[in-house]
Amino acid sequence: MDRRHFLKNSAFVSLGGLLIPSALLQSCRKETLFDDIQFDGKVMIIGAGAAGLYAGYILKSKGINFEILEASNIHGGRMGKLTGFADYPIDQGAQWMHGKNSIISDLVTKNNIKITLDNSDLSYWFKGQLVDSLPKDPFIFEEDDLPDVSFKDYAHQQNFDPDYDNIIEAIAGDQGASASLLSAYWNSKDEENWVSGDEDFKFEGTYFDVIDEHIAQTIISNITYNCPITSVDYTGEKIILKDASNNSYQADKVIIAVPISILKLNEIAFFPALPSAKTDAFSKFGMGPGMKVFLKFSEKFYRDGLYGGAVCAAYEDDTVGKTTSENVLLAFVMGDQATNLHALGSDNAITLALLQELDTIYNGQATANFISSVVFDYTAKPFIKGAYSYSTVGMGNAREVAAQSIDNKLFFAGEAVNTNGHHQTVHGAVESGYKAVIDILNGIQ
Repeated sequence: MDRRHFLKNSAFVSLGGLLIPSALLQSCRKETLFDDIQFDGKVMIIGAGAAGLYAGYILKSKGINFEILEASNIHGGRMGKLTGFADYPIDQGAQWMHGKNSIISDLVTKNNIKITLDNSDLSYWFKGQLVDSLPKDPFIFEEDDLPDVSFKDYAHQQNFDPDYDNIIEAIAGDQGASASLLSAYWNSKDEENWVSGDEDFKFEGTYFDVIDEHIAQTIISNITYNCPITSVDYTGEKIILKDASNNSYQADKVIIAVPISILKLNEIAFFPALPSAKTDAFSKFGMGPGMKVFLKFSEKFYRDGLYGGAVCAAYEDDTVGKTTSENVLLAFVMGDQATNLHALGSDNAITLALLQELDTIYNGQATANFISSVVFDYTAKPFIKGAYSYSTVGMGNAREVAAQSIDNKLFFAGEAVNTNGHHQTVHGAVESGYKAVIDILNGIQ
């Protein structure tokens, strides 16, 4: 299934051997990887997800002293790898490379990493029947001049009856949101700048492998784990960071590359307090619950892709692009549906609810063929607390405000603050880490 339906074309420029979207550099001079820049200070990076790792990777290439402070015991953020569940490695988090025009796709090409186009067919559970098409096209959010109302409200304005609600839920869930919370207008405005391409690809290994082997392992000695930062004091010339064990760290510049959920919840205290415009911007972001459940079966009785479930709005064959003899179905659960499953309280209860729905759709074949399952609930992860960012009703320019640096000391990175249309993606997070380094170097010229 194509994950994106709102796509544009754009030029790319080559810088330092990497493809960089021109939109990323519009506000930066192209000489800003600055072979002649001398910086003897230290950069601290909070968070070892894709953004923080890539920022460190670029800083190392420039010979700049840096350290990454990671709250958990592993790098990767919302990426991860599971072995042993199936006869191929499972992507716990991010798994699709969206398009071929990005820093990540350039990395894939350079290293001859095998990818496979995911052109899975999409079917629908509609009015109690499994169908290959619908009476009306539900992908109505590509139109111009959409109102600033939720996906669900807009669908109802366009006379889609409640039979379409779970399909609209799946479309919104693709953007990490409940249909009742995602803005039709601002989501469309975000997507106007999308330039990476309109096809989705999967890796023979995992997305985590790509980032781990080609980025993280080159800077592994610069990462400190189990180090949740609780405060950042940028009052003086030096910035002082403290972790949950009251250890102190000193820096000249800080890149804050944590999920937007952590900033929304004020889990890092800033001294002085961040400007109200910044915190107001954080509050406008959506970052809803997210869950991936992998279900292994003895036979493939299911369609490649399915939209419209009431328990899980989107299911997909997980084995596309993999070398495997097994049958693994992914339940991709977002928003209210993820909240409902999370509330069941156990992985067994979550699995049972999904099997019951699949039995209804596929005439009892789910339970009859079920082998095992594994649940990844990103809502429950203490340093993530959700899926990925989305634009709410009334979002305005919050993404741009959230991305702005403060006092040439604090710089923000992560998928949420990608302002060129690539939020919600690994390559968007990587771009934001790259831009944070550009902004630091611009500030010390």
